[in-house]
Amino acid sequence: MISSRFIAFAGPVVVVLMSASTTLAQTDYQYQYDDILVPAASADEPVAAAFSTDKAATYLQQSAAAWIGTRKCIACHTTGVHLVTRPALSASLGKPDDNLRQFALEQIIDLKMMRRETLLKGVNPVKVVYAAGGLAEWDAHITGQLSPETIDAFSFLFEIQLENGTWANTDCWPPYESDTYHVATAAAMALATAPGYLKNPPDEQAKTGISKLKKFLRSETPPHDYGKALLLWASTRMPDLIDATQKQELIEMLLSHQREDGGWSIRTFAAPESWGKGNRAEKLRSEPEFANPPSDGHQTGLAIIVLREAGLAADDPRIQKGIAWLLANQRESGRWWTRSLNTDKWHFITFSGTAYPLLALQMCDALPKVAAK
Repeated sequence: MISSRFIAFAGPVVVVLMSASTTLAQTDYQYQYDDILVPAASADEPVAAAFSTDKAATYLQQSAAAWIGTRKCIACHTTGVHLVTRPALSASLGKPDDNLRQFALEQIIDLKMMRRETLLKGVNPVKVVYAAGGLAEWDAHITGQLSPETIDAFSFLFEIQLENGTWANTDCWPPYESDTYHVATAAAMALATAPGYLKNPPDEQAKTGISKLKKFLRSETPPHDYGKALLLWASTRMPDLIDATQKQELIEMLLSHQREDGGWSIRTFAAPESWGKGNRAEKLRSEPEFANPPSDGHQTGLAIIVLREAGLAADDPRIQKGIAWLLANQRESGRWWTRSLNTDKWHFITFSGTAYPLLALQMCDALPKVAAK
């Protein structure tokens, strides 16, 4: 079930994200739906001559619309990320279309209609987390108040919570769909972002679910430094997850991964075998840049967001080096390059690798607002 009206959230004018360097014969697109054609992501895409907020915003809007048009579902790497990041970008990109929220609501309805044994398998629990997270972010950044629909989504979320406090996930599509630790941090972010929810849980189910989640995150060892970064991020919104000493250790860990050029690389945050069940290890170890992976948009944006929320000042020299990297490495399409951890076909991680940089720049007052329409 999906409202066809949602596709209009990108605006009435379809923008084809093709640069002068893109040939007319190109048939390989990263996202494609009707007249939306987003060129394939590649490390060879030229760096933009000048930074453009508008191009980055259009890339996100068109890519999410194309995914919904073709797949009609939440995928963590694209529509999931869009749900939980786009409301926070309203200050720079403008308020998102109401159909974005409607998409989250309709996804919850669809997931509720699943047979329970199906709902509890694969990525379906993760979809519930991201749909609920999208509603929470909308409440926090658009309306400023907790909605009944968000409360209902959280109630559904707790109905499918595992006994150990987290939620089921797959283990083969890093970084999002590869471990239950990741989904626990995403759930913590959602619950803590919803206005007033943690202070006043609506019922015993919510109180018990929150307690179980906190126990999991306090006792479970993150599978890698990427998981530790997510724990630090979650703790900035749910402060009683870690103590001051742990927080400082995690901040230092995150800073220790900064590359000489000022950026961060997701590949330094985990040994190839530690992503999920290790099924991507051969691919990752065979990459020509394995010994010295380059900075990427996903991890640079994420690192700056987490460090800012953890209390580092925008004018901290280490933050500023990261901001300089972001401003200098946007590509002609408006996105930033991040090589997929999974396959070398689609590189869908460039979606979060663009949403995170925009948030990072906004948090450091370095993101120009989109041009008035």
